[in-house]
Amino acid sequence: MASLSDGQVRQLLQGRYIASFATHNPNGSIHVVAVWFWFDGGDIFAAISSRSRKFRNLQQNSEMSLMIDSRDPAACHGVTVTGKARVLTGESARKYTAKIHAKYLSEAALADPSVGPVFAALDDVTVQLSPTSVIAWDMREIDQQFFGGAFRNNPEYFLPLER
Repeated sequence: MASLSDGQVRQLLQGRYIASFATHNPNGSIHVVAVWFWFDGGDIFAAISSRSRKFRNLQQNSEMSLMIDSRDPAACHGVTVTGKARVLTGESARKYTAKIHAKYLSEAALADPSVGPVFAALDDVTVQLSPTSVIAWDMREIDQQFFGGAFRNNPEYFLPLER
């Protein structure tokens, strides 16, 4: 078990990564989609659409998970955060959505009338995840502990990922 104060966890939560956002479908399966997010030091916020499956799922079951990882084969590390989601609407949602969009979009994109306002209209609610569990992993530590540094010493062991 990790915590939000762990350096590696904070680096991932404060970085510009894409998160995997997981909710429970009504049939019991898991719905996972990619989202942008913003971390305020305690909670994690994701801007979403009120017309989306993830929004409808959260209306039925507020339990969710968010996974952020580096996607670097030789140095893959990540964090999974679980907890209860709270859906924010109105001015509160717009405030956090603006922070999320500013994290991922340039000022030029935000000012472009065909981009900024469209994102703002699409992402009309914000999900606030208050963590109850934080789990982190680091392939570099796994390599050292279980493989004696075989991957560090032989980077060609990892095949390149698709881009």
